Amino acid sequence: MDSAEFKIKIIPLGRKLYNFARLLLNNEVEAQDAVQEVYIKLWNYRNKMQTIGNIEAFAMKITRNWCLDRLKAKKPLLVEDYSKSYDFQKEKNNPHSILETSDRLNEFNSIMQNLPEQQRMIIQLRDVEGYEFEEIADILDVNTNTVRVNLSRARKKIKESLINTEYHGY
Repeated sequence: MDSAEFKIKIIPLGRKLYNFARLLLNNEVEAQDAVQEVYIKLWNYRNKMQTIGNIEAFAMKITRNWCLDRLKAKKPLLVEDYSKSYDFQKEKNNPHSILETSDRLNEFNSIMQNLPEQQRMIIQLRDVEGYEFEEIADILDVNTNTVRVNLSRARKKIKESLINTEYHGY
């Protein structure tokens, strides 16, 4: 793979790599560093890229491994502020609806924080990034059934928690 092909195939993955790294690291600067490190690793591996079936999944796997190594080194707090992905400008300037939306986002953040790490990563990869089950399985080094089961369990926990909060106040 030459530099032109690298720019076409690898560089556009940067946004997805960054979002995934930010989810794991909960730090924008470290997520940017992670993407740069992944680019370097991919560049060094460029001569063997033709043996890779899914370059995007391979890049995500490298990102995951780099982030997990980084987190192991400093005892991480894996938290994602999902309100950053919500466009508050679309809401009307109704203070009540803005406050209600803010409360729901805070509750959702709290629910996501309480999910196991693997379930949180699977939710991010499937529901936010739009990866297929097979790609997620490749990225996380698990089988497809494990991805499906964890996704189902995570969604069920989120649903139950939101229902309990909405209807029961806890």
